[in-house]
Amino acid sequence: MTDAAAPGPQTVSRSLWATAWLRLRRNRAAMVSLWVLGFYILAGIFGPMISPHNHATVYREFVKVPASLTAYPRPDAILPQAERVLSRARLTLDEIALDGETLRIEASSSREIDPRVTRYLDRSNLFSNARITETSPDGTRVVMEADVARVHFLFGTDANGRDLLARTLISVRISLMIGALATAVALVIGVAYGATAGYLGGRIDTLMMRFVDILYALPFIFFVILLVVFFGRNVILMFIAVGAVEWLDMARIVRGQTISLRRREFVQAADALGVGSGGILRRHIIPNTLGPVIVYVTLLIPKVILLESFLSFLGLGVQEPLTSLGVLISEGAKDMRGAPYMLFYPSLALTILLFALNFLGDGLRDALDPKDR
Repeated sequence: MTDAAAPGPQTVSRSLWATAWLRLRRNRAAMVSLWVLGFYILAGIFGPMISPHNHATVYREFVKVPASLTAYPRPDAILPQAERVLSRARLTLDEIALDGETLRIEASSSREIDPRVTRYLDRSNLFSNARITETSPDGTRVVMEADVARVHFLFGTDANGRDLLARTLISVRISLMIGALATAVALVIGVAYGATAGYLGGRIDTLMMRFVDILYALPFIFFVILLVVFFGRNVILMFIAVGAVEWLDMARIVRGQTISLRRREFVQAADALGVGSGGILRRHIIPNTLGPVIVYVTLLIPKVILLESFLSFLGLGVQEPLTSLGVLISEGAKDMRGAPYMLFYPSLALTILLFALNFLGDGLRDALDPKDR
C-alpha cells in the first residue's frame, strides 16, 4: 500500500494593497518623497515645541539679521549697545569690557549713583541679571556686571525681528493642517456625492451632475469673497469651506469609477441577494474606488496648499500672529533685494513639500494602476 502523495507547497496570493505596496517600494522617488513628507509632518507637529524661539516673539535689536550659525549679538556690537543703553543713565563710562558671556562696566558720576541704575541694562533684550559688584565709599563709582543674552537665528529674522526658523516651522504646521483638513472635507463630500450619482444613474445622475457643472461655472474668487464675509478671519472654518468647494473633481472621478463598477458581477450578485443600495455603496462600490481616490488626494493636498498660499499672498488667508508658507513668501517678496533669505527659506520649504507630494502621487498612481500588473 503506497502512501498518499505529499501535498505540494501552498502559495499565498497577495492582496491588492500588498501588491501595490511592493510596487511602490520599488519607486525610489516615491519612497524618498514618503520619508520627506514624514519629516515635514514631524517638523510641523514637534518643531514649534522644540524651537528655541516662539514664532510671535519680537527681538527689536535683531531686525532683518541674516542667517548665521554664530550667535547674536556679535562681539563688536555688544559694547556699543551697552554704551547706548547706559547713556540714558548720565554716567561716565570709565571702562567697559566683555569677558565671555559677562559684561563688566566701571562707571562714575559727580554725585552718588542710584543702585537702581542696573534697570537700564535689564530693560534691554541683550542683557540680563544686571548687578552692582563694587561700590566706592562715597557711592560715586560703581562696577556693574550683566549677563549677555546670546541668541541664534539659523534662518535669520524677518522685518519685525521674529525668528524665521520658528515661523517656518509653524507655517509648515498650518499649511499641512489646512491641506489635510480641506482635502478631508473634499474627500467625504466628493466620494459620497459621486458614488451616489454614478450608482443611481438616470435622471438623478443627470440632475446631480448638472449641479456640479453650475458650480464649475462660478468664479472661484466669488466663493473666496463669500467665505470671508460669512466666516471672517477664522482660518479653520474658512478652509473647511474651501474643501467643500474643491470636491467637484473628486465627485466626477468617483462617479466615473462607479459607473464602470455597477455593471460588474459582484455588484449584480449583491443586488440579487437583496442588499440595499446603501450597503452596496458602502461594501462594494466605495472600497473599489479607493485606488484612484488615494492618488487624487495626494494631488489635491498640494493644490489646496498652493490655494492657501495664493489667498494668504492676497491677504485673505492666515492672519497674524499665525503664519503660513504663503504669508512668509509674500513678506519675503517685499524685501527680496535687501533680505533675500526671507524669500529663499519659505520658498524652498514649499517647493520641497510640493515636489514630495507630486512624486508620491505619481508613485501611487503607478502602483495602483491595474493595467500594469
